Amino acid sequence: MSNVLEGWKKSSFSSASLTRDTYRKGTGPVVIVVHEIPGITPAVERFANDVVNAGFTVVMPDLVGTPGQAVSGKYIASSMLKICVAKEFTTLALQKTSPIISWLRALAGSLHKEIGGKGVGAIGMCFSGGFALGMMVDDIMIAPVLSQPSLPFVVGKARGADLNLSLDDEAVIAQRAADGCQVLGLRFTQDKLVGDRFGTLKKLLGDAFIAIEIPSQSPKDHSVLTEQRDEASVQRVLAFFTEKLK
Repeated sequence: MSNVLEGWKKSSFSSASLTRDTYRKGTGPVVIVVHEIPGITPAVERFANDVVNAGFTVVMPDLVGTPGQAVSGKYIASSMLKICVAKEFTTLALQKTSPIISWLRALAGSLHKEIGGKGVGAIGMCFSGGFALGMMVDDIMIAPVLSQPSLPFVVGKARGADLNLSLDDEAVIAQRAADGCQVLGLRFTQDKLVGDRFGTLKKLLGDAFIAIEIPSQSPKDHSVLTEQRDEASVQRVLAFFTEKLK
């Protein structure tokens, strides 16, 4: 394993029939950082270290890819293929919650039981961008962050507006938003992979949805907090976690 993950404690977590490796670092309230495609890259780890340094216990699940490996076209294609065929991710189905979210909810519950505090935070990016929203079904999720949410993959207008949630989960999440749980969302304005999900989020969550929309400098701008890192957005996310969890 590359030394980019130096200082992170590797472990694994099992729930139901799913086991995944995790990487943990830091102290304080829990924040789960779910990587984007292609995996836990150096840029993802850099962001996660920022969260650690802001005073949080950060856990990064390893869902696909090789931890520490840098981004390349071949690596992205390889990870994308794995995500598309893995049953724990619903990459095209409408109004369906990805099975991996049940595992993430169990992970969050286990960490909260161990560490305590007001609740937990989570952030997803790209294919995992909506996962923190799905985790809002549980009351312990009090700081959900969605960065460039991209599932289900945009093939047609309906999928581009879908939030990767079952109708039952959507109803619970809408009620939690109505009760005051805020959701932070980030995207570049010209990011086609996000589709019209921000419009759907505004309808579902109302004033509880905080939208951060960064003017695109290039049509390729996608990864707000990592590969095309926007420093002001990174600081906004850290402030959100601090406000909600401390």
